[in-house]
Amino acid sequence: MASTASVLSRTPLLGRRRLAAAGEWLRTHAPLIRALQWVVVGVYAVLLVVPALLPLPDRAAHVWNNLTIAAEFAFWGIWWPFVLLSMVLFGRLWCGVLCPEGTLTEWASKHGRGLGIPHWMRWGGWPFTAFVCTTVYGQMVSVYQYPPAALVVLGGSTLAAVVVGYFYTRGKRAWCRHLCPVNGVFSLLAKLAPMHYGVDDAAWRRSLQQRPKVPIVFVKAPPAVDCAPMLPLRHMKGASACHMCGRCSSHHDAIWLQWRSPSQEVVQVAAVEATHWQTWLIVFGLLGVAIGAFHWSASPWFVAIKQWLATWLVDHDVLWPLATNAPWWLLTNYPDQNDVLSWLDGALLVAYIGATALVWGGVTLALLAASVRLAGAWRTQRLHHLAQSLIPVAGIGVFLGLSAITLTLLRGEGVLLPWINALRLGLLLAAALWSLRLAWGILRHWGLGARHAALCALPMVLALAWIGSAWGWLFWWW
Repeated sequence: MASTASVLSRTPLLGRRRLAAAGEWLRTHAPLIRALQWVVVGVYAVLLVVPALLPLPDRAAHVWNNLTIAAEFAFWGIWWPFVLLSMVLFGRLWCGVLCPEGTLTEWASKHGRGLGIPHWMRWGGWPFTAFVCTTVYGQMVSVYQYPPAALVVLGGSTLAAVVVGYFYTRGKRAWCRHLCPVNGVFSLLAKLAPMHYGVDDAAWRRSLQQRPKVPIVFVKAPPAVDCAPMLPLRHMKGASACHMCGRCSSHHDAIWLQWRSPSQEVVQVAAVEATHWQTWLIVFGLLGVAIGAFHWSASPWFVAIKQWLATWLVDHDVLWPLATNAPWWLLTNYPDQNDVLSWLDGALLVAYIGATALVWGGVTLALLAASVRLAGAWRTQRLHHLAQSLIPVAGIGVFLGLSAITLTLLRGEGVLLPWINALRLGLLLAAALWSLRLAWGILRHWGLGARHAALCALPMVLALAWIGSAWGWLFWWW
C-alpha cells in the first residue's frame, strides 16, 4: 500500500502547493473564521429554538412558507447527511470551522473555571455510549419530525457542551474531544479523507536545530499552536482526531495540509491505533443500532410483534402498557398529529433496536473473527484493525438512512426522484467495494500472500452481503 510520501511524490507540485495554501488561508484568516462560526451559531439557534415555540404546521404548510418545515429540512434533509459526507471528503473541517457546539464550548472554556480534564471524561467508551443513547432516545421522541424533540436532543447536547466547556480546560474543546455524541462517528469517517495535516518530523527537527545558539531570553520561539482538540501535533499520524482548523499550518515549517491515500490511515495507522471501542462503534453502533433506528418504523416485523403482544396483554387484562400518557419528552405524544406511542411501543422500540444491533452486529463480528482466524494465530488487535475496513459501508448506510428523510421531505413538496433506488444501489455497491479494497490492503499489510489473503477475504465478502441485506429490507423488500 502506498505511503503518504509516495503519494505526494506523484501528485502534481501545483496541486500540493494549492492545498497547502488552503491550509495556510485558514490560519491567516482566523478572525474571518471566528466571525463565520458565530454566524453559524446564530442560524443554528434560530432554526432550533424558534420552531419549538411555534404551532406545529398543518398540511398546507411548505418549506418555503413555514419556518418549522424549513428548519426540519435544514437539519435533517441537508445538514446532517452532508456533514457526514464532508467528513469523507475534507476530514473534520466541519468540526474545526463550522460546528456551533465546538464554537460554544471553546468560548465557554475561555471564560470558565479552567479545571483539568477529570479521569471519568477520558473513558474511551464515551463515543460509543453517547452515540447509542442519543440515537435511541431520538427515536423515542421522534427527533426528526418534531421541533420540541429536536430542541431537547440537539439543544441538550449544546447545553452540555457549554457546561463542560465552562468547567474544564482553558480555551480548549474537552467536549468535542471526549463527550460529543458524534465525535466517534466523525473520527471514523475522517480516516477516509484524501487530505490531512501531515507532519514532517525531519523538518520539525531541522527547525529546532536552526534556532540560534544564544541565551533563550534573546530567542523568539515560534508561537505555541492553539490546538482546540488538544492533539500531540508532532506525533499526529492521521486525521481522525484533527479538526482541520488550520491553526497548526506551517508550524515549525513541518505541518502542512497535504493529499494522502484514502487508504493510508485505515490500512497503516489503524494497525496500531485501532481500539475495541472503535470496533464496537462500527459493528454494533453504525452497523447495528443505526440500522435498527432506521428499520423499526418501516418494519412489518415490528408491527406483527406489537399486534401479538397487544392481543396477549388484552387477553390477560394487562392494559397499562397500552396507555398513551407518557410525556412527549419521553415518548412521542402528539395526539393532534395522530402520532402517539404507548408504553408498549416504547419498550418494543428499544427492544427492536437492541435486537437488530445484536443480530446484524453479532453476525458481522463473527465473520470478521473468521477472517482473522484464517489469517493465522489469533490476535485481537487484528480484529480491531480489520473492522476498520467496514467504515465505508457503515458510513454510507447512515448517509442513506438520513437521506431517506430528505426524500420524504422532498416528496411532501411534490419533488419525486424515480431514479433514487438505482442511485442507492450504486452507492451501496461502491461502498462495499471500497470496504473490500481496504480489507484486502489490511490483509496484505499483515504480510499475507495473495492466495492466503483471498481466502481470508471470503468471510469479508459474506459480511458485506449481510450488511447490504439490512438496507435491502428497508429500501426494496418491505
